[in-house]
Amino acid sequence: MARFCPLYSSSRGNCTYIGGASGAILIDVGVSAKKVEEALRGIDVDINSIGAIFVTHEHTDHIQGLRVFASRHKIDVYASPGTLEALESKQVLNGAFEAKAINSDRVEVCGMSVSSFPTNHDAVESVGYRVLTPDERTISITTDTGMVSPENLEGMLGSDLVMLESNHDINMLMCGPYPYVVKRRVLSELGHLSNEACAATALTLLENGTTRFVLGHLSQNNNLPALALETTRSLFEQEGAKEGEDYLLQVAGDFCENEMIVL
Repeated sequence: MARFCPLYSSSRGNCTYIGGASGAILIDVGVSAKKVEEALRGIDVDINSIGAIFVTHEHTDHIQGLRVFASRHKIDVYASPGTLEALESKQVLNGAFEAKAINSDRVEVCGMSVSSFPTNHDAVESVGYRVLTPDERTISITTDTGMVSPENLEGMLGSDLVMLESNHDINMLMCGPYPYVVKRRVLSELGHLSNEACAATALTLLENGTTRFVLGHLSQNNNLPALALETTRSLFEQEGAKEGEDYLLQVAGDFCENEMIVL
């Protein structure tokens, strides 16, 4: 059985677990190595089962614990060529673990087939990931993107489960304390997906066979879990989809508040 758990999901730190019969991978290590280790123990996962780490981009909330965790456990790290260069410049790649580029070709790890697709973010070469598990379940992750491009959408279409960014409520953002330049950055095509943009993308995915949705990377200052859920749920209901019958929807908790999802 495929297993999925967003260990941490917010602008404070991100790390996602995906497991199968032959082992597991992590997407990002954006919190300390100690916190990741504690979170894995909390969901009864042996750290030795982690076969690789896939990095979406080089921002701190996605790589904070990467160097220590990968070095301590000798785990291979994959990222886009541009992200690897950024990690090198940040002195994250210390030679204690292997760092490998992932391009358009699939990577086979622990019986899983992993491919990447581009996302739109103010990073060097940010990507999302599509994972095919040994039992032929497909899980895709898109966070940290200001828009969903055709390539991004294609990378997610047909997935059984999608973790999709629902970063901010536009009204909360515009009325909030952020400086104008930061608000412009968040709202830009290189920023983050709003609740409304997330809902529209999720509807397209639902219409193409996705039945399980996890809303991730919510802003602590510019969103609420209830708002994110209601925005996507309302759009689904307008189109006649019934929760519990046609789809399942949940929000990824902030810090290690999530239970394992079994597909």
